[in-house]
Amino acid sequence: MAKKNFKELIADVEALVFDVDGVFTDGGIIPLADGDFIRKYYAKDGYAVAYAIKHGYKICIISGGFGRTLESRMNRLGVEYLYLGCMDKIAAIHDFAARAGVDLAKTIYMGDDIPDLECMREVGIPVAPADACAEVVEEAVYVSEYGGGKGAVRDIVEQVLRVQGNWALDSRGVIADDSNKAASR
Repeated sequence: MAKKNFKELIADVEALVFDVDGVFTDGGIIPLADGDFIRKYYAKDGYAVAYAIKHGYKICIISGGFGRTLESRMNRLGVEYLYLGCMDKIAAIHDFAARAGVDLAKTIYMGDDIPDLECMREVGIPVAPADACAEVVEEAVYVSEYGGGKGAVRDIVEQVLRVQGNWALDSRGVIADDSNKAASR
């Protein structure tokens, strides 16, 4: 049997799992006095994740990172499966698969550093941002042309949804809150 190319691999994806620091961000953090951190996110990554959730994809975040602002960002995007401050990523990915009822063989994991390797080996489709460490790049079946915090998440989400015919189905926003509702009246 011939080895599948990347587009064939992602045709059956049902779930996407992401690390945060170095994937959703460029890895830079600004520590605050209360123990939280300021992170800079790429808006198009967030939009793609919220759009995927809107169309029924399971999205999971597994990160050693933590903080109220991180949790708030992911909650606002609609991410239901959050494992923050996680030091046992492999246990987390198994818990996610059981809770969400997903097949890890049809799951993408995007990581950028050594703590992500075990999860990358557990899923069917390990991927990485362009600026991931060498060990992660070697493990990945696809390396985005974009770095962490610079469109890598959008790249992989958009590719999956395009291959499956679920991208750009409508142009409405995906995150609703009271301020948007009031502005649209």
